[in-house]
Amino acid sequence: MDLTYGYAFLLGYLLGAIPTAYWLGLAIYRINIFEHGSRNMGATNVHRVLGKGPFAATLTCDILKGMLPVLLAPRLAPSPAMIVPLQLVAGVAAVIGHTLSFWVGFRGGKGVATGLGVFLGLAPKSSILAMVVFLAVLVTTRYVSLGSMLAAAALPAAIYFFQEGGPEWYLVFTVFAAVVAGFIIFKHRTNIRRLVRGEELALGAGAPAAPATPATTLDDA
Repeated sequence: MDLTYGYAFLLGYLLGAIPTAYWLGLAIYRINIFEHGSRNMGATNVHRVLGKGPFAATLTCDILKGMLPVLLAPRLAPSPAMIVPLQLVAGVAAVIGHTLSFWVGFRGGKGVATGLGVFLGLAPKSSILAMVVFLAVLVTTRYVSLGSMLAAAALPAAIYFFQEGGPEWYLVFTVFAAVVAGFIIFKHRTNIRRLVRGEELALGAGAPAAPATPATTLDDA
């Protein structure tokens, strides 16, 4: 049984640790995403540095990095009673993998898109509501970071309200979502300071185009 949880964690971590933005930057533009824009391996920074196409690819892959472990974890379960616990372990591991990827020296993104993928697999109705919150904040403020944090905070409340997971699991899902939301907000602590100081970049502000010539080689990464 312990090994099964270990396999679920390994599955989630290895998928979550795929450094989509980093590899995309190197493969297409020969740049190190950690050295450009906000120096973060997330879809927002990819949009700022590389443009809309790479942004869409990164966002899709980062969401799948969270969703696939949750959908695949039941295949590891020796009994139905272990399905949800294994999904939770795989989901946690995916977020950890994205934020602490061994491929890039245990650096990573802030876990928003990957966390969304996890909860699209666990609690799709609440996840869609969280996305609505994100889009509403983004449209009104143009701040991706603020939208991400408020959407993360709304998720546990939505799960509790909709009781996703059923009578047996919705409280566990609520607590799990609250922990993930707290982690995501913690990862945005520098954004919070910039928001307070009025220095946070709005979406589309100061977005440099990706360089046409190599800026950072593999040796620099």
